[in-house]
Parts: sequence; structure tokens; C-alpha cells
Amino acid sequence: MSEAFDAVEIITAKRDRNELSDLQIDWIVDAYTRGVVADEQISALLMAILLNGMNMREISRWTDAMINSGERMNWSSLGIPTVDKHSTGGVGDKITLPLAPLVAACGAAVPQLSGRGLGHTGGTLDKMESIPGWQASLSNEQMLKVLQDVGAVICAAGAGLAPADKKLYALRDVTGTVPAIPLIASSIMSKKIAEGTSALVLDVKTGSGAFMSDPEKAKELASVMVELGKRAGVNTRALVTAMDVPLGLTAGNALEVRESIEVLAGGGPADVVELTLILAREMLDAAKVSGKDPEVALKDGSAMDRWRKMVKAQGGDPDASLPTAKEKLVITAERSGTISSMDALKVGISAWRLGAGRARQGEAVQAGAGIEIHAKPGEKIVSGSALFTLHSDESERFERAKQALEGAVSISEKGEVAERLPLVITKF
Repeated sequence: MSEAFDAVEIITAKRDRNELSDLQIDWIVDAYTRGVVADEQISALLMAILLNGMNMREISRWTDAMINSGERMNWSSLGIPTVDKHSTGGVGDKITLPLAPLVAACGAAVPQLSGRGLGHTGGTLDKMESIPGWQASLSNEQMLKVLQDVGAVICAAGAGLAPADKKLYALRDVTGTVPAIPLIASSIMSKKIAEGTSALVLDVKTGSGAFMSDPEKAKELASVMVELGKRAGVNTRALVTAMDVPLGLTAGNALEVRESIEVLAGGGPADVVELTLILAREMLDAAKVSGKDPEVALKDGSAMDRWRKMVKAQGGDPDASLPTAKEKLVITAERSGTISSMDALKVGISAWRLGAGRARQGEAVQAGAGIEIHAKPGEKIVSGSALFTLHSDESERFERAKQALEGAVSISEKGEVAERLPLVITKF
């Protein structure tokens, strides 16, 4: 079959800082999905995009091309508004777990297609899979059934959803092109638009523990994704939120599930509760659902009820004991004073080295591995008291995990606390 273009002319066009036409973009994404364009060719194009960028028209068309590589889901038969949340990821970011059942308890349907962790940031599916029996993979029919019965579902995206993105994502990871804003935005939004939700709230993390450590870059990414959503007819808004300090008091899979259950029970760390409520209210507003306030749903048990139903609907046992690591190591404070700062990235790398994360897609993770944080910035600590507890099934992992934590915490004897990013930096 004769092809409309060849890969080299598209690569050289972007290499030379030219705009790609709509037809060029349509062809290169489709041709790569079909196997006509080789990995080394698309790798060269991805690097050219990283270095030379894309304008909004190009990004939008690239996103559409990835959507058109697969199916589009439709939830209109539910008869109630649908809304989803996507986070760009961070350390201790377990917000999806309490958020999905909470929003469902307030009257919206939440089709939460989630991913797995890579590197120092955790993945929602890894956390949920630490619950005995819980299954991440559902057919479209099963998803619909859970949404009808429960109002919320957390599961993996099916193979038919933006297959072009799956191929491109794997390649970006090994070619150093992950940070390209056009590629990040189109990757996230192609899946979320194809998912068929009527409203979407984006949680774009920034700070040391986020992929976008620069707040200005995070704002740029947020604005591009909101524009992509609007062009696709999805009511989209974005919050740029802090990831300079870990969220909550845990980083790890089962550890974060326990903490999420505490939130659903009306407790939990203040920052996790606050961000969960902020995002829940944004989601309900975007979906144009009014009625029960999320704070009430946390206190009256209705959010917890939805959580239990959601876990059961996917084969999980909400009453089962969560996995615990075979080994523990307590890291103590070297002196007394006030915790001045805590580096989210170093905590995340340490949790990864303990077995909570993976270096490559497809690697297994330890359900019980991770870190408990016993004191956060602004809190006083006494010399010799617990600062972190490290959890792992393999004690030989402790040494490198401890090395990752070197310099992660500053303690001020004068009670000084380093300036932190506000929890919500800006909204789009």
C-alpha cells in the first residue's frame, strides 16, 4: 500500500522547527500504531518535539490522532453526570482512593481509569492491588455495571483506549523525552477524552517530588491540558498543587491504602483530607452536581460505604488484613528541634528502593514496602525519636533506602521552618 507521507520528511520538518500539518500528524501517529514507522524513527521525532515544541493546534491534532487510534467510551446510559480526576503523580499521593467513592457518595459517577507507578511516584493501581482479591482489569461492560451499582470504579484502561499512546509512552520512557509538555499533555488527555467523561479535574503537581518540579512549567502544562479538554467538549479545569513535601504520612502501596481508609473513616492526615475535599468540590462543581457536601459524606459514613462496595465489586475484600512488610527499620532524629523541611523526592526514591516502586514497566512491586513518616515540617521532634519507619520484605534494601534519605530532613534548633509551596498554587 502506498503511504501518504514518509517518516523522514516529518522528522526533518520538526527538526528544522517547522509546524507539522494536520495530515502529517494524522499519518505519523496512525503509521506508527500500524507498525509502518519504526521505533527509531518515532524516537527521533519525539526528541525533535521535546527540543522544538509544538503549538496548540499541533498538540490538539496529535491528541485527536491518538484518540482516533482506538475506541471512545460512552456513559450516557448512566443517566447521571460523570467526572474524573487525574493527578500527574507525586510522593504519598493517594488522593484518588478516598476521592472516587467520596464524589460518588455526593451524586456524581466517577469512571476513574488509573495507572501504575514508575520511579519515585506511586501508582493508584499498585495501591489498590494490595487489597486481597481486588482486580484492576475490567471490561467496558463490567465498568458500566460497577458504575451503575456503586457510582465509582477505579481500574486499568482497556487495550482499546488510545493504543497509540501506550506505544508512545513506553518509547518516551527509554528515550529521555518524558518531560516534553506537548507529549505529556497529549498522553494524559487522549486517554481522558477517550474515556468519555463529561467533566475532568486535573491535579498538576509541582515541587521536588513531582515530574514538573518547576511551578511555571506545571502551570504551562495545566493550561495546555485545560485547552485540550475544552476543544474536545469536556468541561476541564486544573489545579496546580504542592509536591515539595510528601502528602500525608505514608509512601507505599498498602501503607497508603490504610491511610486512605482513615480518611474515609473521618480521620487521616490534615493535608490529605484538605486536598481530597478541595478536589471533590471541584469535581462536583465541574459535573454540575449539587447536594451533599463532601465533608458531610466523610463524616456520616456514606463515602466509606461506597468504598466498601467499590472494593467488593472488583473482587476485593474490604475487611481483609492488608499486607505488611517482613522487615522494618526505624530512622531516628539526630538532634532535637523543629522539622524545618522535608524533600519529597528523596522520600520517594527511598520508598522506591524499598520495593514500593519499579524502575521499568512490568516489574513487580512489594505491597507492604514503603515509608511511614512520623513528623512533618513545622512539628517538633526529640533527639532519638522516630523520624521514619522503613518497610520492606528484603532487609538488604535498607542500606540504599537510608542513603536516599540523607539530607531529606532539616531540623532547626531555633524553630525555623522553611518556606513551603501553598497546597493549591493556582487554578485554571
